[in-house]
Amino acid sequence: MTKMIGVDVGGTFTDVFVLDEAAGTAEVAKVPTTRPDQSGGFLAGISRQVETLSTVGTVIHGTTAGTNALLERKGAKIGIITTQGLRDVLEMRRRDRPRTWGLRGDFHPVVSRDLRLEVPERTLADGSIRTPVDLDAVRAATTQLLDKGCLAVAILFANAYTNPENEEKAVALVRELWPNPHVSGSAEILPEIREFERFSTTALNAYLQPELSGYIKRLDEALKDAGFGGEFMIVQSNGGVMGTDTACRLPVRTALSGPAAGVIAAGRIAQTAGFDNVITGDMGGTSFDVALIADGESMLAPQTSIDFGMVVRTPMIEITTIGAGGGSIAWVDKGGLLNIGPESAGSTPGPVAYGQGNTRPTVTDANVVLGRIDPDSPIGGTLDRLDVEAAAKAIDVHVGEKLGLTTTEAAEAILRVANSRMAGAIRLVSIERGFDPKRFAFMPFGGGGALHTGAMLKEVGIGRAIVPRYPGVTSAMGCVIADMRQDFVQTINAMTGALDVASLREVMQHHVDDGLAMLDAAQSRFDARDTVFELDMAYVGQTHTVAVPFPVAVKDGRVQETTISEIEAAFDAAYETTYGRLLKNGTRRVMNLRTAVIGRRPKFDLTALAPQGGSVDEARLGTRRVHFGNTWHETIIYDRLALPVGAEIPGPAILVQPDTTVLIDPGLTGRVDRYGNTIVEPDED
Repeated sequence: MTKMIGVDVGGTFTDVFVLDEAAGTAEVAKVPTTRPDQSGGFLAGISRQVETLSTVGTVIHGTTAGTNALLERKGAKIGIITTQGLRDVLEMRRRDRPRTWGLRGDFHPVVSRDLRLEVPERTLADGSIRTPVDLDAVRAATTQLLDKGCLAVAILFANAYTNPENEEKAVALVRELWPNPHVSGSAEILPEIREFERFSTTALNAYLQPELSGYIKRLDEALKDAGFGGEFMIVQSNGGVMGTDTACRLPVRTALSGPAAGVIAAGRIAQTAGFDNVITGDMGGTSFDVALIADGESMLAPQTSIDFGMVVRTPMIEITTIGAGGGSIAWVDKGGLLNIGPESAGSTPGPVAYGQGNTRPTVTDANVVLGRIDPDSPIGGTLDRLDVEAAAKAIDVHVGEKLGLTTTEAAEAILRVANSRMAGAIRLVSIERGFDPKRFAFMPFGGGGALHTGAMLKEVGIGRAIVPRYPGVTSAMGCVIADMRQDFVQTINAMTGALDVASLREVMQHHVDDGLAMLDAAQSRFDARDTVFELDMAYVGQTHTVAVPFPVAVKDGRVQETTISEIEAAFDAAYETTYGRLLKNGTRRVMNLRTAVIGRRPKFDLTALAPQGGSVDEARLGTRRVHFGNTWHETIIYDRLALPVGAEIPGPAILVQPDTTVLIDPGLTGRVDRYGNTIVEPDED
């Protein structure tokens, strides 16, 4: 079994990347995503490139099933059992508002109030138990939730992060009574201070469990029925992978699974090509996802909000998402302003040009009308031809006539608005965080990203772009590249002067033991096993913490000793880097310990993706009229996969391939590097 398969299921397309490690070759496929059951597209995509799954050793899946369930509020009916007085924590949140500057807006938690039940129990902040848990009340609450049709339950007790005894007793009892494994305890999911974040993460985990575990199990069974006998794994939001058992138990960790895989692949591709600083732009059918990679490292955030009030506190790659995908619908508001998204045509019915019933124009329709997408070769392989006339009519009716523009002008306006929104997302992750975009390269991927390369270089001022060999399936490729990773957190909440270093080391060792056991259970081959420790620290009196890298060695599975002075020195270095100065005589506090245990998976040689032979003349397919700016240009069309290493293609030009279209604007030149990437740069004056 020499093949590895990565599958990324997006809102519009399902992407497949097949790596044959023995032959050193790769194949790709792109098929429409099937809804509501995404497993249909999953298996259809694999069957495009693999005749029998008996030759496949590993299948790794990046999924948006969890993200979609949260955004669309289509998780399971769940209940909550919590400490007396805390049933409304999820609804009160942090007393924030959907609209910062307005007084309007409301919020409905994923669990209605009648399903949030209280029981007598109380653990104090120092870990002492003032009131033992009333197990009779827990039993009665469990029966009540089952009678109301709940499919999962979350146990959320006050201060369970510091002493989980009461919560553990309740969880054990509920698991005896509950008819399925969908029982989440907050101390198991997130043993960390701050009640709302812990409650929210645990509740959302329970909310996703029935849907995600059912989806994963259906896929697992379908793969086995098709002859697959290897390992099936799921990509996490932190960019690592986990086994299906862990994914079914902790589905909240898949909230940004698919986009995270794309960032992992982008980082590897860029580093191999000699670029350590990259801004990624993943443009699919529904959204445009942006992330920043600095000095070869993607940014990790300790928490994110999937939607207003739906906070997930688990390490995730920092990804900014806006509704500006290829299927995003263009519309004119009452004030006469042109808008793009957030509503998307998705895979069904899709853009107007797909001829499946949609009548409202999308970003893809604008690209089709302007000649940038070949109507005779639509990606996905399920349509014979795109309907250019229908797309033009929709643009006329919904945009052109309302704004007094011709069809061409209206299509250009749609792209200008979309490009402006995309550029704004890039500025948000770069300029607004103190990074100069001129130091970075832009890497567009997804089915539509490479169509907007030139616009992003111009709008943001980035010097060059790297278009991967297979932009349309980069996230699927990231599934194959991703390492196995398990994250842990534990609140310490102690000033350094009173810190018990021996107890801290015990917690670290516990994390390492659990992480290594997870790697062993995976039965995968790893080139290395690494452990990364990090402390959340601050001066006493400060609310916000600083992430402090804490390089403690692990030898033969044992955590080596450390000292308080080493912890304080690490904090001083991190704090000064962040704020430029230290607070004299300030007392330091350790809030949380974070541990990541990582199994480094073997990396395949990216030269396997490089073109073999060929010539520019042989790759030339003809010409087509394409609109750039205010003018139509007779533009040369090339078969991108047939271009040789070292080929230089001046703009205007279009490079076509089965999974995407690459647009090289006038004034830009594309050069094919030794890995098959296309480096796009402005022409020299």
